[in-house]
Amino acid sequence: MQRLGGPVVRGGQAQPISPLVRVDGPLLFVSGQVPIIGGKIIGDDITTQTNCVIDQIEQILTLAGASLENIVKCTVWLVDKNDYPAFNTAYANRFPPDRAPARSTVISDLIVPVRVEMEAIAEMPDKS
Repeated sequence: MQRLGGPVVRGGQAQPISPLVRVDGPLLFVSGQVPIIGGKIIGDDITTQTNCVIDQIEQILTLAGASLENIVKCTVWLVDKNDYPAFNTAYANRFPPDRAPARSTVISDLIVPVRVEMEAIAEMPDKS
């Protein structure tokens, strides 16, 4: 995997987004994850819900022998644009700017009453 274009800088701060990610290997597609475990919504704040969703994605990727570092693209849906700063902080704690995947963030209603949904595309790690 190669991250191109350097970190995105906005407001003088590097953002946890890569403008371009190039991959050579097979891809893994993680469907949209929401902060619900066992039928129960986890947390009511964006930070807790973001961490829950990223944890779920991480667990799913381990099934294929991959990790968060293998993610090349995330699509994120937030219900409230005012959650963006706190979301971005929680996200950056898991995806530092120097290892961040490409990302799109959309403000949208969601099917379930949560604050965030995230899907990911990851490159299958090289096992050679």
